[in-house]
Amino acid sequence: MRILPAGDRALLVELADLDEVLGYYAALIADPPAEVVDVVPAARTVLITTSGSLEQLTRALRAVSPAAGSRVPTDLVEIPVRYDGEDLADVAELLGCTSDEVVARHTGDEWIVAFCGFAPGFGYLTSPGSWDIPRRESPRTKVPRGAVGLAGEFSGVYPRESPGGWQLIGRTSVQVFDSGREQSTLLHPGRRVRFVDVGRG
Repeated sequence: MRILPAGDRALLVELADLDEVLGYYAALIADPPAEVVDVVPAARTVLITTSGSLEQLTRALRAVSPAAGSRVPTDLVEIPVRYDGEDLADVAELLGCTSDEVVARHTGDEWIVAFCGFAPGFGYLTSPGSWDIPRRESPRTKVPRGAVGLAGEFSGVYPRESPGGWQLIGRTSVQVFDSGREQSTLLHPGRRVRFVDVGRG
């Protein structure tokens, strides 16, 4: 673990891997050090902002012990998906199975939002299942809002139309980001997600 300054009000904790990030984040949320303002996880780092002393925060962060496999306790949200994505057949071929089996695996896993990034409301979801899906060789210039995709070990839902290189396996009508809602982001770190199959076309 390395702790690096990030301006005059924040520290960046570098960790070994995503599992350690999730455990460290869970420990911080369960028992935050004094004067912590925000905790933001990413793939290999956790950013902590404070209203207090960085020296005091550094000492507190060094004392945090991430628990392996630890998760932030949170509620479960179900996301209905129409599995008719342009890349579903390609993903099935990559995995050596049928499209129906891809859907069964995707809906059978319980996913958790590890961190957010790329665009407001875009959650990087991980699961206990073994996923390792390469990004498209040629990214699309336009991916529609609500597209559900896979890339590497992650699944995600595009919160708005944007370019993207993820393998698209379906789409949802659920709005994962809405600036008019009290909590604009549906998929915040630690949230549990279950995808629900609502058809193919």
